[in-house]
Amino acid sequence: MKRLTKLILALFIAAVIISCSRQDDLIVENSMRKDIESEMTQSAVDTTYVKRDGIAVIYLAGGCFWGIEKLMQSIPGVVSATNGYANGQPGDVPTYSSVSTGLTGYRETVRVEYEVEKVSLDAILFAYFRVIDPTTQNAQGNDIGTQYQTGVYYSDEATGATVERIAAIERARSEKFFVEIGPLERFYDAEEYHQDYLDKNPAGYCHISQEEFTDVSEMIVDPADYPRPTDEAIKTMLTAEQFSVTQEAGTEMAFQNEYWDNHERGIYVDVVTGEPLFSSSDKFDSGTGWPSFSKGIDRNAFILLEDSSYGVRRTEVRSRAGNSHLGHVFYGEPISPSGTRFCINSAALRFVPYEKMEAEDYGYLMEYVQ
Repeated sequence: MKRLTKLILALFIAAVIISCSRQDDLIVENSMRKDIESEMTQSAVDTTYVKRDGIAVIYLAGGCFWGIEKLMQSIPGVVSATNGYANGQPGDVPTYSSVSTGLTGYRETVRVEYEVEKVSLDAILFAYFRVIDPTTQNAQGNDIGTQYQTGVYYSDEATGATVERIAAIERARSEKFFVEIGPLERFYDAEEYHQDYLDKNPAGYCHISQEEFTDVSEMIVDPADYPRPTDEAIKTMLTAEQFSVTQEAGTEMAFQNEYWDNHERGIYVDVVTGEPLFSSSDKFDSGTGWPSFSKGIDRNAFILLEDSSYGVRRTEVRSRAGNSHLGHVFYGEPISPSGTRFCINSAALRFVPYEKMEAEDYGYLMEYVQ
């Protein structure tokens, strides 16, 4: 009986040892599997991107990727724009055919690599938002489907902070905002025939106009140099009238404002951010009692929005970096040298005399003041 008891006890101890051994093996196996899965996840983010000194990256989904690729290639300082597919179902290796079904969750996306010393992420993002419609979901232009959903995807926290800051400004410009904002999960290069598509096929479809390509290629002012202050700071830095005009879309009295009859040489900047807007060389007397300009220094510095307030259809003008309400723009105006009249509130502007431009870091714009 004692021998049987000892035998049962020995068998039990052996079973426990084997069980513990298997459990230890399972723990090690699970740990190894997690490490492998982690490595796979990290390498699957973007298998072809190679990090280089002085070069940063951002991923932009803006409808058909042919147009966004061409737009980005038009910006001085962008060194590479690659068409691809981002943030779809894990485990799927996307192809144009599979993504075109709209069932994979992948977005037609462009990987944009740029020289940080030559162009800012702010400039790239504002250029992107300039050509997309953020109020539509799963569609851009004539293209409809989940693969055409707009989105901005980033691969590090610092880039994400800039993206979130610019997205907040853009979100404030419209009642609806469907642009996806978030980290990059995965990206695969598209097929070779999709790369440089509009260069290979100049007559190919694009929802972005030639004028927009030209505008970004001629960018003069970098918005990163003139960031929008916090809402709290804006409240303290502006007068009541300046706040009413720039933040509440108010209008000052005609002929009773600071710059309507100013004839000094210099530039006019956004009173909120300091972003350069107009040159005195393009200012003319319209007889309206408000400062009037035939054009701006940099077309990219203006955001034009439809305005149907007071039962009148007009085009509102806002500043790019500050989102300040500036006034309105009118076309077909014989009194304007260009046929275009920017009717701007003095309260939205700050004038920098030509003699002080260098001291206030606007010297690079002195050639635009005759």
